[in-house]
Amino acid sequence: MSLYLEQIRQLVALQHVDDAIHAVKTELKTAPQEVEELSRRFAVQEEQRNRVLDKLQHLKEQQKRLDVDIEDDSARIKKSKSKLMQVGNTREYQAMVREMDNMERQNRSREEERVALQEERNIQENNLKEVDETWTSLKAELEVKQANLAERLAEADGKLDELEKTRSVTGSEVPAPVLSRYEFIRRRLEHPVIVPVDNGVCAGCHIAIPPQVFIELQRGQQILSCPNCQRLIYWDRHFQDPEAEAAGQAKAAPTQTFFEDTVGAADADKE
Repeated sequence: MSLYLEQIRQLVALQHVDDAIHAVKTELKTAPQEVEELSRRFAVQEEQRNRVLDKLQHLKEQQKRLDVDIEDDSARIKKSKSKLMQVGNTREYQAMVREMDNMERQNRSREEERVALQEERNIQENNLKEVDETWTSLKAELEVKQANLAERLAEADGKLDELEKTRSVTGSEVPAPVLSRYEFIRRRLEHPVIVPVDNGVCAGCHIAIPPQVFIELQRGQQILSCPNCQRLIYWDRHFQDPEAEAAGQAKAAPTQTFFEDTVGAADADKE
């Protein structure tokens, strides 16, 4: 294997470790966010549930007061009817009848109010069943995620420590100037740093590289960067197994000829 291919192999190996590190760091970032988002949803649901519970409590208190008032009025009406039989003059009799009529009318109104309250209570109890179903589900899910969060983070931290050690070893195999170039790009660009080029297209930015750059890349003499995204690039077929490479040569040849013809035409125009 040429020096160029060996350096590319080392960089790709380093990139694989960085891929794993990136995945673990993403886990460390997203795991608490998932719990936080679920906690927010649960809080909204709990607030809605509490509103329904408050309504139900208020309705129960109203019903209780009405029941007491209706019971008191019924007792008063019964007592008035007993007294009515003992009244000796017409004026007093009529006054008591009017009073009883008022109490009965008020009682009927309270009975109607009690029916309306019961209907509203039935509605709110049905609402509570629906809200409770979601609330219970979210509560159980949140409890599980909260219980597992510390374990997930501890596991991710452990993986990260191991990967950092692996990265140190893998990075030590890369020549210092090449590693310095890799780290320089890594600090300034989004993950990843080194990407393959397939059919003239950079896998990092998904933009076709210039024909001359692609030809130079296929020659495999020096480490190149994508002119568009500045990531380090390599020709993917340099690392195919022999059978796959042989099968791909037929496809690669027309592509290479096209790029060479394009560059050749450009050079002829300059002359």
